[in-house]
Amino acid sequence: MPDGTSIKRQAQHPKIARALAYWRTIHPSPGVLPGRQHLDPMAIPDVLPGVWLLDVQRTPLRLRYRLAGTRIVESLGREITGAWFDEVHPEMAQQPGYLDRYIGVVETREPSWRSGKPKLWVRRGCSELENVVLPFAADGAQVDMLMAVTVLYWLDGRSE
Repeated sequence: MPDGTSIKRQAQHPKIARALAYWRTIHPSPGVLPGRQHLDPMAIPDVLPGVWLLDVQRTPLRLRYRLAGTRIVESLGREITGAWFDEVHPEMAQQPGYLDRYIGVVETREPSWRSGKPKLWVRRGCSELENVVLPFAADGAQVDMLMAVTVLYWLDGRSE
């Protein structure tokens, strides 16, 4: 059942936990994924700076940034809305399996949580990150959008 209950109960930043809890509450019915039409950004305003939305293109599978929050744009050092994921991160696109996590979320319809060293963020001073990738489906079944929420942990102890 796509409700995110299989995510390990590891220490989660409150913003990550809030985003996951919100995603769980907007499911239209059991077993049916929420779509973009169910997402109300004003319900989670404190997480918006760390949000990034990816449109899912199939055949071949490719991801396009629909939106990137201010913290994401700041961390990458440029605006990425409307750009293809593989064009924004060409160094990642050359690595085998770089899309495996996203493909997993699309295929299983389950969220994916990660904590560790940044792979995409170029800003110096960011030592760790935590994020969750959440599936959305306009028709309730076929994932057509991913919402990620990222919290960056800085060398000076801040998290945002």
